[in-house]
Amino acid sequence: MTETTTGATPRPPELRMATGIVQSLRDDLITDAFAYRPLPPMRTDGPLTRRLSARTAGRVAYLPHMAICAMAFFVVLLSSADNVGGVPVQYLVMGLIAATPLLMTLVRPVGAFWAALAATAVLSMFHSQGFTWPWSPGTFVAYLATMTVVAARTRPRVAGWMWAITVVFGAVLPILAGSSGAGEVAPMAFASAVALLIVTVRNTRRDARQEVTAQQEVTAVERDRRTLLEERTTIARELHDVVAHHMSVVAIQAEAAPYRVKNPPPELEAAFVTIRENAVAALTELRRVLGVVRSADYEAPDAPQPTLASLEGLLANVREAGLQVEKTVTGAVRELPQGVELSAYRIIQEALSNSLRHAPGAAAGVEVSYVLGGLGVRVVNGPPVGDVRPSPGAGHGITGMRERVAMLEGEMTAGESADGGYEVAVFIPVRSRPEPVEESK
Repeated sequence: MTETTTGATPRPPELRMATGIVQSLRDDLITDAFAYRPLPPMRTDGPLTRRLSARTAGRVAYLPHMAICAMAFFVVLLSSADNVGGVPVQYLVMGLIAATPLLMTLVRPVGAFWAALAATAVLSMFHSQGFTWPWSPGTFVAYLATMTVVAARTRPRVAGWMWAITVVFGAVLPILAGSSGAGEVAPMAFASAVALLIVTVRNTRRDARQEVTAQQEVTAVERDRRTLLEERTTIARELHDVVAHHMSVVAIQAEAAPYRVKNPPPELEAAFVTIRENAVAALTELRRVLGVVRSADYEAPDAPQPTLASLEGLLANVREAGLQVEKTVTGAVRELPQGVELSAYRIIQEALSNSLRHAPGAAAGVEVSYVLGGLGVRVVNGPPVGDVRPSPGAGHGITGMRERVAMLEGEMTAGESADGGYEVAVFIPVRSRPEPVEESK
């Protein structure tokens, strides 16, 4: 059983292909052919031009414009020398006609190609038929330069269309003019094919390089964003554990407090009940908000989160791994909020890990300063020792440190030290607890 369709008869594949070819020709060389598209200045951030002064670089940026104008002047001279025996004014006019399409490439590149065809057809009537007819030496150079500039300013498909039209034009015009030379188009066909091929390969490589550069930038941004999200997820999990622990303790103590007082007044029992209800409600809301950052297979750690009291164990582990590290503690050691202790521990841990990876054989120092307004942490290591190559890294550790410090409204600096090593300095502010006020009797 065959299906029949009503309405318009489908076009055959050959007709669709021919229509597509005509449409591509119209899009590339006919539609908006004389649109105003000025040639932009050349980039001056190359390996050589970036070393020039600002004034010189501003002039070098217009080097392509000057080159096209110089080529147009050369075409005028060549066309004038090509017409020996004529009137001097005729030399100048013919030279200007031949050079006009080349100058048009500065503002209307596609229209310049059609102008070059028209100039070639007009000037072919004023010079004798020779090896390259209908192109004279002047129009040959002007036409070839015009095609090259247009190809450099457009996409590769335009170069193919220009070459095909040039071959057809060079083959048909001698026949219409009654010329007996049938191979006169060969020099232009060969020279234009080589020039257009070189320009097309250059444009293709430039576009590919730009695409790769853009993709690398996007990949780097996505990698940094993914690292940032992973670190924030880790911080949110640890924050959830810290806050949930304290809120659970508050709820338990509020529930047990009335039983520790003999014959508590009803107001006190009601107050503790309210405290417990608020703690449980806050804990439930916290788990609901932060629960989205927990993966399905995430398990809460059985052991308590590390603090600065666990720092000796961390230093012992890195010493066993081969890192010589010394610890210095200044100020009055005191208990800090658990979030501050945990973040300081993680920052020291990551900094020492970076020292092991990037500075093998170097010694490191850890300074923990308890000051009045907060906590200062400084981890510094020397340069790599010997011929051991440091392990490359992606910079994710520094990103994680900055996220932890920013979460606690602290400050952080990281960079190379004067001796070629690396230094990480962090300050985390800690609000002082208000002193209890004794009620006057």
